[in-house]
Amino acid sequence: MRRGRVVAAAFLLPALVLLGALVVHPIGFSVYRSLFDRSGDSFVGAANYQEILTDPAIRTALRNTLVWVVLAPATATALGLVFAVLTERVRWGTAFKLLVFMPMAISMLAAGIIFRLVYEADPDRGVANAVWVGVHDTFAESSAFPKARPGRDSPLTAAGGGSYVTVEPVRAGTPVVLPLVGVAPDALPEGTRPAVAATAEPGRVTGTAWQDFTRGGGGRTNAVDAGESGYAGLRVEAVKDGTVVERTRTRADGTFSLSAKADGAVLRLPAENFREAYAGVDWLGPALVTPAVIGAYVWMWAGFAMVLIGAGLAAVPRELLEAARVDGANEWQVFRRITVPLLAPVLAVVLVTLVINVMKVFDLVFVIAPGSVHDDANVLALQLYRTSFGTDADPGLGSAIAVFLLVLVVPVMVYNIIRMRREGRR
Repeated sequence: MRRGRVVAAAFLLPALVLLGALVVHPIGFSVYRSLFDRSGDSFVGAANYQEILTDPAIRTALRNTLVWVVLAPATATALGLVFAVLTERVRWGTAFKLLVFMPMAISMLAAGIIFRLVYEADPDRGVANAVWVGVHDTFAESSAFPKARPGRDSPLTAAGGGSYVTVEPVRAGTPVVLPLVGVAPDALPEGTRPAVAATAEPGRVTGTAWQDFTRGGGGRTNAVDAGESGYAGLRVEAVKDGTVVERTRTRADGTFSLSAKADGAVLRLPAENFREAYAGVDWLGPALVTPAVIGAYVWMWAGFAMVLIGAGLAAVPRELLEAARVDGANEWQVFRRITVPLLAPVLAVVLVTLVINVMKVFDLVFVIAPGSVHDDANVLALQLYRTSFGTDADPGLGSAIAVFLLVLVVPVMVYNIIRMRREGRR
């Protein structure tokens, strides 16, 4: 017995030494260091832990970590379950699983660089915005005059909301001038022609909307000059008592014509004429940066969840599924009442593993989120790094954050150990 214990201790000793050097000692030293100030000379007790609960940056990191724990593991597990179930029914399921699992071969750093480019704000570079802008522009027409505005001493004035109106009501038989500036000549829409001064028509309101700018200088203000271009397709509305009585669009030379209904009305150039061209979504802005980074994480780890759940699904007795179908259950009922309950142990393993992994996420947030929104995308692991090694480093507070993060992870690990032992007894 004694010899057997000595042999066992000899075999365990290297592992225990490594465990003590790489796990126990760092944890013990972190707990010890968290009780001292920035310099490590003065004992401050629980002051660092109190600062964790009062510091706004750390509280933001804690809130974002909670969002990560709630959304990322559940989304990745749900997608893995769907992929595992659906790919069982197709011949090319193996190829699909390979493609979904492939991101696991990429490091977090490389994935962060990839998604930093995917979320690029410029649609010409960022895939996400290229797709988003393409879909938007398919259903919503963009403005041809996003920077147009009235010039000096113009008969137009701003009406709020981005629209412009004539200062005075218009009269039938008297041509109206609607001079605008601010659009580069090369940016005018195709089909634009030189502007033409509108002619008077009895009983009708006519006018011209044009670029009141002559290349090379010269020309008269608020008057159509040779070489100036008309605004083709500009929307013009006649408004009386707040109601649009008639609307039209300008011709290629900038001229337009309205019926006698417009007599005495105010002409309005609605804001849709001047709305800035749609440039997509600010994925890495303060509002969306956390969901965007979570999306990158799910892209990486959905394959991991799919493989584990697929292995569990292969062990599900097919006779139970067939019996349920024979009894009249549809596919949704079979999935919800048979497949998911039988996969519950596997789903718990995947979910708990991802929860532990998510609590330590650092590199994705650090790489994807621009420096200007690090405070908005902050998580506890990133805050630990910034506090311990960033500008104005505070190793004492950083050690307290590390201990706090360990305390958050321990209950999940304990639950996982208890669950594994329970499964082992069955």
